[in-house]
Amino acid sequence: MQLPAEFITKYKKLLGDEAPAFFAAFDEPVEKGFRVNPLKATTPAMTAKMTDAVPYSQIGYYGKVNGNSLEHLAGAVYSQEPSAMTVGEVARPKLNERVLDLCAAPGGKTTHLLSYLKQTGLLVTNEINPKRVTALGDNVERYGALNTVITNETPAHLAKALPGFFDRILVDAPCSGEGMFRKDPDAMQYWSPDYPAECAARQREILTETVKMLKPGGHLIYSTCTFAPEEDEQMIAWLLQTYPEFELEPIAKTAGIVDAKPQWADGNPELAKAARLFPHLMRGEGHFIAKLVYHGTTAVKPAKPVRDELTPLQRKLWAKFSDQQHLALPPLVLQAHGDNLYGIPVAMPVTRKLKIFRAGIQLGTFKKNRFEPSYALALASDDLALPKLAIDHDQWEKYVHGETFQLTQTGAAGFTVLTCDELPVGFGKVVGRTVKNFFPKGLRFLATDDNTVL
Repeated sequence: MQLPAEFITKYKKLLGDEAPAFFAAFDEPVEKGFRVNPLKATTPAMTAKMTDAVPYSQIGYYGKVNGNSLEHLAGAVYSQEPSAMTVGEVARPKLNERVLDLCAAPGGKTTHLLSYLKQTGLLVTNEINPKRVTALGDNVERYGALNTVITNETPAHLAKALPGFFDRILVDAPCSGEGMFRKDPDAMQYWSPDYPAECAARQREILTETVKMLKPGGHLIYSTCTFAPEEDEQMIAWLLQTYPEFELEPIAKTAGIVDAKPQWADGNPELAKAARLFPHLMRGEGHFIAKLVYHGTTAVKPAKPVRDELTPLQRKLWAKFSDQQHLALPPLVLQAHGDNLYGIPVAMPVTRKLKIFRAGIQLGTFKKNRFEPSYALALASDDLALPKLAIDHDQWEKYVHGETFQLTQTGAAGFTVLTCDELPVGFGKVVGRTVKNFFPKGLRFLATDDNTVL
């Protein structure tokens, strides 16, 4: 790989005798990886692939995932670069916490956090770029999340709306991307010797707002996918100097993960508690991660709880559907936005001035004198006790292509969640022996032997 000359000069100086091995790693193959969703079933195809575990992740494996496979579309697996899995493991939230993923698209770390929250608490996942927030929403939907609100906001607006609100905040900061050069050589086009300093200025602005949203005793996890000391050790040194209320917590170092380098910042030995991931020392790309606990105080604005907002007709139609389906929803606030019904986590306060991309889970759509359930509700059905109908792989292939298909015998009439290998794949409507197709039109594709396996 032809690396920028200034990049080579910089890291020869910083790494010394280690530099040749570091540069040689850029010509090695990129490692692929995937995580399994512990909230969903494990299929035989998944088991066959789960042979090479990522040592620092409880749910990560080396290997490649097909984006059109049953397992991926049903949210049972998520393709993620192995080093990136470290961030979610370090950030691992506790049940019932209020968590913010501040720079979240496309959703790898958000879905990792969801794996450990297990449908409890609240995850606010934010992406400032409106062009990237749709992909974030798609990945959250596939994961079957019931406890998540997606925002499209600046850190400053979030901090004004939710001061002192979160138990845990992950800032996977926009950075110079040096750690991704091997995986994405196009990233080098944006790099210059001054680019890390430009990114660091933006990161300081983001962290300044982040601090305002942390509860006393809350945790901040800061990560980048760059090697640049300006954005890594020097950023944490600045944070500790500016906010002495923060204390670094040690990160476990395994499988080639090493201590951060205090000598690349102000020499504070505490910086060694952070972690560096180098491609010549481990199976993955470059990352930096720091975990801090906040011992300060934060001004807190009393949170106004979200309330149900349904018309009498909407409430009647929803009740009729819920009764027919024997639906057992967790505590959610029901609100209709236009004709769409959403279930909002009860822990989410009223924030009318924020740009909300998706207010909780979309439960379905009100149509003339009826309620039609959503694809998202089907993917979350493992936690909702909805009636299910098992289909085989041939029927699944017809389903994702938008076709109706036949049952061998008459089924229970009405909407039902279709499952394949015990994974929910969407709603069908049973009429006699025919299953009408409700797989979203924008997702339909022609399944082949190449994309029906993990």
